[in-house]
This record gives sequence, C-alpha cells and structure tokens, in this order.
Amino acid sequence: MDSKWNHFYKKPFQKRLDLIAEEAGLTPDQLDLIKQQFSQPSGQVIENYVTDFGLPQGVAVGVVVNGHSHLVPMVTEEPSVIAAASNGSRLLAAGGGIQAEVASQLTGGQIIIKNGAFSQLRAFVADHQAEMIEIANDSHPSILSYGGGAKRLSVRQLDSTFTSIDLMVDTGEAMGANMINTMLEALSNWLRNQMNAEITMAILTNYADEAVVHVSGKVPLAQLATQSMSGQVVGQRIVDASQVAQLDFRRAATHNKGIMNGVDAATIAFGNDWRAVESAVHSYAARTGAYKGLSTWQMSDKDLIGQMDLPVPIGFVGGANKVLPLVAINKQIAAIHNTQEEMALIAAVGLAQNLAALKALVTEGIQKGHMNLQLKSLALSNGAQDFELPQVINQLRQLKNPDSRAVKQILKTIRR
Repeated sequence: MDSKWNHFYKKPFQKRLDLIAEEAGLTPDQLDLIKQQFSQPSGQVIENYVTDFGLPQGVAVGVVVNGHSHLVPMVTEEPSVIAAASNGSRLLAAGGGIQAEVASQLTGGQIIIKNGAFSQLRAFVADHQAEMIEIANDSHPSILSYGGGAKRLSVRQLDSTFTSIDLMVDTGEAMGANMINTMLEALSNWLRNQMNAEITMAILTNYADEAVVHVSGKVPLAQLATQSMSGQVVGQRIVDASQVAQLDFRRAATHNKGIMNGVDAATIAFGNDWRAVESAVHSYAARTGAYKGLSTWQMSDKDLIGQMDLPVPIGFVGGANKVLPLVAINKQIAAIHNTQEEMALIAAVGLAQNLAALKALVTEGIQKGHMNLQLKSLALSNGAQDFELPQVINQLRQLKNPDSRAVKQILKTIRR
C-alpha cells in the first residue's frame, strides 16, 4: 500500500478529501457535493469519516399499536415500502390495530471453551452461578441502578471439543453490546484463574430469542375485497401464501425479506444496528433447523388473523442514539419513550408490511404497485420535472420495456 495512506484516520478532513480526490480523479463539483454532506457528529461515529451518504426518509402513517396511532419514520431507498407499511397498517386498524407484547428483553453472550470436560464445566458453573453473576455485574455496575444486569448462566456442549458458557443480561434501555462484552471478558479472566480454562473467545451473540416481540392483528374480510375478488377469496389466498412460507425455504426467504423492508427502515430511522436485527431475525427463523416464514395468517368466519414473533435487539439510548440529531427527532415523531415501545413499533411495522405484500402478491401481483414508483424514479433520474411526471409515466406504462432511452424520447416530444 502506498505510504500516503498510512495513518489515514489521523489526517484532518481536508487532507483525507485531497487524497481521495487525487486517487479517484474527482471533479470540483463532486468534491463540493461531498463537502455539503459533511456532518461533525457523524465523524464521531465512524472511522476515516468523509461525508454523510443520504438515504430518503419518509413516514408511515396510521400505525395503530396497543390502541395508540403512530407516525413511523422510515429510511429506505426502495420504492413502495412506506406506502405498503401505511396500507397494511390501515387494513389492520380496521380490525382494531396491532397488539404488541414484549415478552422479555434479555441479550446474550458466550464464552467458548476448548478441550474442557462438559460435565465438569456444567457442574462448576452451577456451583458458582451466584459468584459469577456478581463478577459480571461488578465489571459494569452502573446497569444495576437501572434494574438491569447479568441474570443467569448456562452451559451447552457444542461438540466433543468446544463448550459454550452462555450469559444472559438485562441491558435496560441500551442495546448493550459493549456492556456484555465487558462482562464476558471479566468472567473469562476469572475462569482462567479458577480452572486454567482454554478460552477461544468471549463475545456477545446476535441470536436474540429472549428479546422477542409478539405482534398480532386482524382484518375484517370485507376490507380485503378487490374489484375482481371477494374478501373471503383474498383472505384464503393470503393464508395459502403464509402456509407456503412455512413449507419452502425459498419462499420463506422472500416472505421474511418483505417483513424486514419495514423493520430495517424503522430501525435505521431510530439509530439502531439494523445488521444486528437482521442477524437475530434470520437466525430465529431457522431456530427449528429449517428456515421458515416469521409470520402466519389464518382465517376466522369474519376476519383474517395474523401473528408473528420477532426478535428486536435494539436500544433506546447510547451509540448513534445520542450522536445523530435526527434520531431524537424521529423518536419524537413516533411518540415512543423507551426500548419496549420502540421494539413494539418496529415489530408492528413488520407485520403491516407483510400483510400489504401478501395482499398485493395474491391479487394484482407485486409488480403493479412497484411499477408506478419505479416508473416515477426512472422518469426523474432522466430529467423529468414534477409537472411532467403524469404525462411521462402514462406513456411509459404503454411500453413493453420502458427504459432511459424511452424517457428521453418522451421528454423530447412533450417539450416541443
């Protein structure tokens, strides 16, 4: 590597920019765009900071959770996601809204021990459980004042060589990754001294089966009717689609991706680690040994009923929550005040998103709703002005394969 990149992280902003511009051949206009997006707080969040990369933020409306209607800020680059979340929420609101319950809020970590006798380790941890909990809490005592802290330890045999000691922690209002890792390292040092354990690593786990939100809701079948299908028929087709996602991992992957369209967008808007949520969700979907759809839908005589258990390992304080100014504004917009309310709202958006996607999929097809927004994006990216959009989009709809060349030709024609 060229020596000019040595200690890049120590260089001031302008020097970093000069080096990048020289290497990539950036124009003055490109450099101005980078500078315009500069944000001092962001430089405190990541390394080698250069600029902010903007993603569009919108708001899903009418998301009724536990009797309260919320606006939900959502950050996404994908057309139709926010419209779908709002549409699904509207349908569920007709049935009384979404009910959400946070069953527990524990985050885990593990100490991996190599060449340790499983039975001996299990007996040792059982005998020293209270002492080990105290050691963990002493390494991060401030959490105790908030009612959190290490709660329990257990031992799992992974194979004949490796054993995992699992620690479960109530991290309070924080996501708690640093807290858990601090506790695990304190316990690792103690274990080395106590039993000369050969410890491979100590790290939190993103598997979060004890930070799960249960959400449910119903839609009167009459609300599902289309011009060509009765509500009963649409409801049964949604039930069928839900069942396929339980049977086929290929369909389950796309079923769950649709849920995560909403979950990720809200998680990002609230300043949380969406990769951790993704990891937790997909591992939870495969917890039985087969990857399955996260939500299920059934019918009663009058209603379509949906439910879902979703791990949402997030925090309300700490990390980007306190550094990025839009996060606090977004929480105010959403009218949420603590971690459990945030978890409930994010999971509720996932269920609404899933309903809207399934309804579109089994009726008009997923592309119709997507296509309108995709055509709008295509037109705008090729120079169409807002007042020209209706005419451009209408002509694009008539084409078999609308593309950039078609947009430019249409614009040339209507601007004569």
